[in-house]
Amino acid sequence: MNIKVGLVQDDVNRKKYPEYLSGRIDAFYSERWGALWGGKHLLRGLIPGDSAIQMISNDYLDVANHPEVIAAQIDCLKNGPQSLMMSGSLLRGDTPQRRFEKRMADYCGYQSAILCQSGYAANVGLIQSVVQEGTPVYMDMNAHASLWEGVRSGGAEVKPFRHNDMQHLERQMARYGQGLVCVDSIYSTMGSVCDLMAVITLAEKYQCMILVDESHSLGTHGPAGAGLVSEMGLQDRVHFVTASLAKAFCGRAGLILCPKQFADYFWMTSLPAIFSSCLLPSEIAGLEATMDIIIRDDWRREALHANADYLRHGLAELGYNVTASGSQIISLEAGPEDATLRLREALEERDVFGSVFCAPATAKSRSMIRFSVNAGLSKAALDRVLGVCRDIRDEVGMASWPSTLRLQRDQRRFNHD
Repeated sequence: MNIKVGLVQDDVNRKKYPEYLSGRIDAFYSERWGALWGGKHLLRGLIPGDSAIQMISNDYLDVANHPEVIAAQIDCLKNGPQSLMMSGSLLRGDTPQRRFEKRMADYCGYQSAILCQSGYAANVGLIQSVVQEGTPVYMDMNAHASLWEGVRSGGAEVKPFRHNDMQHLERQMARYGQGLVCVDSIYSTMGSVCDLMAVITLAEKYQCMILVDESHSLGTHGPAGAGLVSEMGLQDRVHFVTASLAKAFCGRAGLILCPKQFADYFWMTSLPAIFSSCLLPSEIAGLEATMDIIIRDDWRREALHANADYLRHGLAELGYNVTASGSQIISLEAGPEDATLRLREALEERDVFGSVFCAPATAKSRSMIRFSVNAGLSKAALDRVLGVCRDIRDEVGMASWPSTLRLQRDQRRFNHD
């Protein structure tokens, strides 16, 4: 099927794009949407109904619609302070944002915390503020896109290393010297967990700074949800922690944990921070209430991890390659995008919804459906998911997926050794 849209067949009243853009757009519609996806859109499937099992949200602790959070936001909108539509760099005195920043810093064991508009803005703004032209930045190949964009924005040089491969990381460090190391504590595509102790040991050996993105572990791991860096007592050895608060904290905000002296410097140097408005008091009120729940309800973390372990084990028993996952993120890697489209449709037709991950979030040949497990899922719901995944194996060609073949090769190698 050949789909032609836009530029060439656009409304005659629209302005024409230059050829360098129109060619790219037409290629997307004809080559990707048309030829590869067969006229369907990889990301746009069925709309989940009331009976659907949804594992598409990052609300890991099932608190997004908690009545305490909603009530706190409503009360602030009715009775709270006036919203200040201005850069966070210009905030003065005892504001809701500054109070919440202090609370987050104490919670995670850091001197200072900085709230940003998003986790993306936090990573871009932070890296831009700590690197300069020529600085080597050692980046795990699976690190979040915002970390890569921060390096580009700061004019530094990415020195990538293979995912969770400490030997490759050390070879890169030995070659390029002192710089910045960027890792995720839990990687958002496959749910793999970083060996933080090994990374920190190498960083200290080569006198490198360390940035750990805890977007998918803050709230879900560590004492009262304070994260993996806190759980391992590494605050004095990790220079910077960042996080998106749009995951377990269910708020539209980003976070940076850092030394106090750096915080004052950041507010005067980070372009995303200087040229973005601060958070609104009602948003802060929601985050405050969410934090109360996260600290108080240990049972939510226990339920989350129990659900993730149950689903991961069940999928492995069915032959799916979920060996990379060590967290609440569990992905079914179908590989080519047309195979992932078939998988998404087979799941959704049976009322199971995950998130499509494809290029540029993954390599072109390693697209997948990501299940984001949450604390609110019942055992019956998880059994339904496992039943569906059992029934569709032949329909989606699971046995011939590249990830399945890799698993089989690894098992043969293990048995041989």
